[in-house]
Amino acid sequence: MDANAELRAASEQLVRYGARLVTDGLAVGAAGNLSVRVGDLIVITPSGIGYDELTTSEMCVVTLTGDEVEALETPSTELPMHLAVYAATDARAVVHTHSAEVVALSATCTELPAIHYAITSLGGPVRVASYVRFGSAGLAEAAVAALAERQAAILQNHGALCYGATLRAAYDRALLLEWLAGVYRLARAHGEPRILSQAELDEVTAEARLRRYGQRRGQ
Repeated sequence: MDANAELRAASEQLVRYGARLVTDGLAVGAAGNLSVRVGDLIVITPSGIGYDELTTSEMCVVTLTGDEVEALETPSTELPMHLAVYAATDARAVVHTHSAEVVALSATCTELPAIHYAITSLGGPVRVASYVRFGSAGLAEAAVAALAERQAAILQNHGALCYGATLRAAYDRALLLEWLAGVYRLARAHGEPRILSQAELDEVTAEARLRRYGQRRGQ
C-alpha cells in the first residue's frame, strides 16, 4: 500500500471510530480526539466538528513536529498531547476520550487501582495526571509522565488517554478503562474493595503470555 492509500485508510478508520466514541458513550458532541501514525505523518481528527458529521476529507495530516501537511480544518486542540505520546512511546494510534466514569474518577482519585486483572492490558494501575489546561504543553508533559510503563492514563477533571499498535487496540483500551472505572465505582458503593497485589498482577501477565490469552490461533 502506498503512502497516499495508507493516509486514506487511516482517515476512514478515524471516521468509523469517531462515530463509535459517541455510540459507546466515550464522548459527547465533538469532545475527545483520535489519531493514527502513518510513517512520519500523523492523521488526526479536526477541532469542533461533531462525529456524526465528520468525513475523511476533514481529517488533518501533520508532521511529527506538528506542521500541517494537509488540513482543510483546524487540527484537534490536543495535537500537542498526541505528538508527545508518539515521541515518547511506540504508539501507532492514540485515543483521547471524555468518558463519564473516567472523568468522575479523575476528580476523586489519584489512581485507578487493580480492581480486576484485566487492568494488566493497560500496564497496571492507571495513574491520574494532575490537572493542566487542555491543549497546553503542560498537559502533554503530564500525560506522558502518567503513561510511563502504561498504555493508558487518566487526566484529572478532563478524560482518558490510551494508545496502541493499532487504532482498534487503542480504542479497545479506552473501552476497557471506562469499564474498569465503572467497576471500581460500584465496588466502592458496596464497601472497601479488595485490590489485586502486584504479585497477583505479575502472575496474570505471565499466565496470559504462556496461554497467548486474548489471541486468535495463528497470530
